[in-house]
Amino acid sequence: MTWSAQRHVSRGVVASTRGSLRAVAGTVISLVLICPATVMLAPHAMAVPAPEVEYTYNVVARRHFTFPSNDAIGYGYRICDKVSRGSTYADVMDSVEAEVFPNDEQASNYVVSYAVGILCPENISRLRDAAADYRRLR
Repeated sequence: MTWSAQRHVSRGVVASTRGSLRAVAGTVISLVLICPATVMLAPHAMAVPAPEVEYTYNVVARRHFTFPSNDAIGYGYRICDKVSRGSTYADVMDSVEAEVFPNDEQASNYVVSYAVGILCPENISRLRDAAADYRRLR
């Protein structure tokens, strides 16, 4: 290949390289401008775990309570049933203290409040009313 032919070929390579660099730069600039707008327009995720998942996480994974028959969800719904039937707060607390470990008043209050607050929030006012005059006699 002669020197002028090499020069012509190298100019073509440089020209094609410049063209590809322009294409890449254009793509990068487009992505930089489009991606933030796409992220801003995307809807925000508002996922909430199912009540059973949240309750189980709070009383089994976080606090490590031990429930009868190893059934935290069933026990939580039984607490909801007691509250909805009008059981006194003292009765609910006594049964939880007798059946759930750890079995102190603070742990029982945690289990009862989370069961009602997460599994049956429609009973929160009943639980508050039942606990209004609650005094531990022990």
